[in-house]
Amino acid sequence: MIRVATIDDHESVRLGVEAACSRDATIDVVFSGSGVRDYRRWLRDSGADPVQVALLDITLGDGTTVSENIQSLQSDGSEVVIYSVADRLVAVREALAAGAAGVISKSAPMDDIVDAVRTVAAGEPLNNIEWASAVAGDSAFGDAQLSAREREALALYAAGLPLKLVAQRLGITYNTAKENISRIRAKYIEVGRPAPTKIDLRQRAVEDGVIDPDAGVSGARS
Repeated sequence: MIRVATIDDHESVRLGVEAACSRDATIDVVFSGSGVRDYRRWLRDSGADPVQVALLDITLGDGTTVSENIQSLQSDGSEVVIYSVADRLVAVREALAAGAAGVISKSAPMDDIVDAVRTVAAGEPLNNIEWASAVAGDSAFGDAQLSAREREALALYAAGLPLKLVAQRLGITYNTAKENISRIRAKYIEVGRPAPTKIDLRQRAVEDGVIDPDAGVSGARS
């Protein structure tokens, strides 16, 4: 079972999401509440394990920011999907930079929510129109200023190749390939778009047009 939490300060929205998820026998909404603090209190009091996927509204009424909410959820190992009106580009960019797996608009069909939960729970990146539009339309989205060689290394690595094969394809040593990936990660951190895992790097590569969204990807994290 995929354990899910829905966090939105509108009860009607939570009930709708829960009803959509209940259509899939592999998804279990174990928590529904108005804030991340409530969720963490529930975790503490119930002794339950953290959920695999949290569906999070981008703006809650408790004064918290989307970045701190995402970081709080991720600290327990949960993946975060933003479920909100995807027309506030700055907020969407902030959510993606904080590590959200992607964005689902509240105007999207309910089946898209279920598909997003399954996709993210499987460790696969969530590529959708709202995400691409937010990134493309926000001029403030930090450019990592990758060199041509770094883009080549990122393209191969993000498409699923292990570092050893990246090095072979580029005609460089394994250590040099490793240094390239380390520099790439450092550059993304500098512009507020951290990419600590291989899947994160793939997301950055898609966002920056280094690889096609449909390119193959390895599930390995490194």
